[in-house]
Amino acid sequence: MNSNPTGAAGRGPLERKSVPCDPAAVRARGPAEAVEAQWRRLSVSWGWMRRRHEVDWPGMPYPRTVELLEAAAAEPALRQLFPFTSHWNLHFSSCTQFPYVVRVPFVEPLRDGRFRIRERGTGTEFDEVDSAAEAVAVVLAHAPADLGPAVAGNASDLGEFEVWEPGPLGASDPGGGPTYVDDGGGAGGGSGRR
Repeated sequence: MNSNPTGAAGRGPLERKSVPCDPAAVRARGPAEAVEAQWRRLSVSWGWMRRRHEVDWPGMPYPRTVELLEAAAAEPALRQLFPFTSHWNLHFSSCTQFPYVVRVPFVEPLRDGRFRIRERGTGTEFDEVDSAAEAVAVVLAHAPADLGPAVAGNASDLGEFEVWEPGPLGASDPGGGPTYVDDGGGAGGGSGRR
């Protein structure tokens, strides 16, 4: 394995992608540490992917996920939640393990450099904005008043919410409440649960 990959046509070296820490060991230190480690992991991982993109495809736009992560991490109400990404989108969970509980909208970085803010489950679009800071403000405007720090465990462990099983493709949950996200471990796609 090449420890110092180069981009297309041998363009410039790229630092080695760092190896993430053991998630189970981090979770054992408590939910606050798990949340902080996840923010760091996403920042490093998305930063590396952006740099890799710049090496491989110079001049080609890259979604503003890194900028979005920085803006969200600077906001205490979101920084206390467990962040995760799926299909370039940034989500925030109220628990530290999969399947997640999502109580706030997610942000989709668009190809044109803007950001779309949507509700998980229904797909309701709240707004489309120009900056990461504006996107974070929209998420916060739609956050519940009782939003607190992420807790240890997963949606099933919390036991206070009814699990919604998705119907046919495109069907959505008619009710409100938190969304259970079953995306196959962060790879995207999954069934999406409430």
